[in-house]
Amino acid sequence: MNLHAFSIRFLLLVAVFTCLQFASLAADTLRVEGGRISGTTSYDGGISIYKGIPFAAPPVGNLRWKAPQPVKKWNGVLACDKFGPSPMQSHPVPFSMWSAEFLIPKTPISEDCLYLNVWTEKKGKVGAKKPVIVWIYGGGFVSGGAGCPIYDGEATARKGVVFVSINYRVGAFGFFAHPELTKESGKNASGNYGLMDQIAALKWVKKNIAQFGGDPDNVTIAGQSAGSMSVNCLVASPQAKGLFNKAIAESGAAFGRNYPSLKQAEDAGVKAGEKLNAPSLTALRKVPAEEILENITAYRGPITDGLVLPESVSAIYKAGKQNPVTLLTGWNQNENAVAKPKNAADFQTQYNQQYGPMAQTFFHYYPAQTDAEAAHSQNELARDMSYGIQNYSWAQAQAQQNKGVYLYRFTRKLPATGIYAQYGAFHTGEVAYAYDNLRFIDRTLRPLDATDDQIANVMSAYWVNFIKTGNPNGTGLPPWPAFNSNAPQMLLLGEEIKAAPLTEQPALDFLIEQAAKR
Repeated sequence: MNLHAFSIRFLLLVAVFTCLQFASLAADTLRVEGGRISGTTSYDGGISIYKGIPFAAPPVGNLRWKAPQPVKKWNGVLACDKFGPSPMQSHPVPFSMWSAEFLIPKTPISEDCLYLNVWTEKKGKVGAKKPVIVWIYGGGFVSGGAGCPIYDGEATARKGVVFVSINYRVGAFGFFAHPELTKESGKNASGNYGLMDQIAALKWVKKNIAQFGGDPDNVTIAGQSAGSMSVNCLVASPQAKGLFNKAIAESGAAFGRNYPSLKQAEDAGVKAGEKLNAPSLTALRKVPAEEILENITAYRGPITDGLVLPESVSAIYKAGKQNPVTLLTGWNQNENAVAKPKNAADFQTQYNQQYGPMAQTFFHYYPAQTDAEAAHSQNELARDMSYGIQNYSWAQAQAQQNKGVYLYRFTRKLPATGIYAQYGAFHTGEVAYAYDNLRFIDRTLRPLDATDDQIANVMSAYWVNFIKTGNPNGTGLPPWPAFNSNAPQMLLLGEEIKAAPLTEQPALDFLIEQAAKR
């Protein structure tokens, strides 16, 4: 063969290989509510990926502050190959312990945000219908989005699970109540639009997930921080009945939280309208989104609206009216670390005044004889007050009703450099481990090692087992006992993975008892 013929043949082979390579990037075309969609695949073609699937009509114009409406139909095939816009919020800037991989993409950000994403094994590998997880992000109900790198679903999908991540409205766009909105609804309620978005996404999953190889009757809802609180609210909400059977709640719950009443939220909405010189609902809907974002900055989370949340979550659980689930829940060792702790004298003064005759008991659990001891106690107290008592209360309520529950504590102090070294097992730190996404962590800031890889392997295996069966235990994994309120144990997830007693139970019980008296 002469050189010219060889060159032509070589170029043809390259062209064929390139075509095959690009062909592997196309996922199966599927039909869902609204029309047909296409997607992409993972680098090896094993996982089909569909990003930016609309599950409701864009909540803009006259649909601002309305329950999510049916998705608008489209013609042809909709290319679902990139994330839809994140919900309206401030532009993401790394802060505190959260570097870029923990934040939404910088663009796009829009009111038109009701999109979800699906990762699933390519159809040729599908046998029986697979369990489904629906991921709900955190962000204090004022920020966040499904496009954060650590929320990627590919690794979980490779383990036989259909992974879905969803967007929901946040801040003033997701949790704004007003008397005119209450009247307009026809249900005498307003304000919980973010939770309504989550329920609408779950209804979409119920109707459509079989197209992706998923089992609509085996759905786990999961979330972290505000996403975990959302999971708690959904378990409590009669509007979410029949949409899931398991729940994963990482660092957040709604027990004991005093969500505002509908009347309180409506009054706040009227005041916000006055501030914007928009006294009517019609005028408010004409205010540009950027002005809403800039001027309605007060906390806008769930409210006890009488519809999505008929009562407080704790009251719903006490009455046994919650949706039945098996629960996996827990929190991290260094949640809410205190940057500048008080000295021992000031710490003692504060809590002597707060607890009066019970202060001696308080200092038994949170001692402060020296500045160093007081600093340690303040970090322990911040963790316990912010998330410990919430997820512990939920675990207790679940166990006392003989519902399955597994409790964990994430203790791995993430290796880190510079300013990030001070945060330890910080809030959100566990997410990349639980979903086997350490590849997205910036290792110039956090030089993870083989220990981290091992924790991620074990932790993600527990999570997948739970998603599949409601029990995290499996072959080759350290035993994880179910939580028992009489002798509570938790699983420690760190350098050593093992079951251990919940030693701070008396301290948590004390804090809960004292809070109930106030």
